[in-house]
Amino acid sequence: MKAFLFGLGLGFGVGILFAPMSGQETRDNLTERANDLADTARQKFEEGRERVRRGVGAVRNVTDRAAEGVSEATRPTGTETAV
Repeated sequence: MKAFLFGLGLGFGVGILFAPMSGQETRDNLTERANDLADTARQKFEEGRERVRRGVGAVRNVTDRAAEGVSEATRPTGTETAV
């Protein structure tokens, strides 16, 4: 997937450089595309970070429930007699 995106970006870049536009138009176009790419990267990063947060929360829930189960299983019931 990364190779595809790299190739796509490279193709856009080469296409822009060889397009019949003035230097200013080319620079503006490159700036706009770079900003779009940065926005997309930020969005993907945020999505990934949120996914990790959800995963960590799920793991914490499971471990908390497991710890409660162990705690309950090892708690004295009060019915034992002292020897």
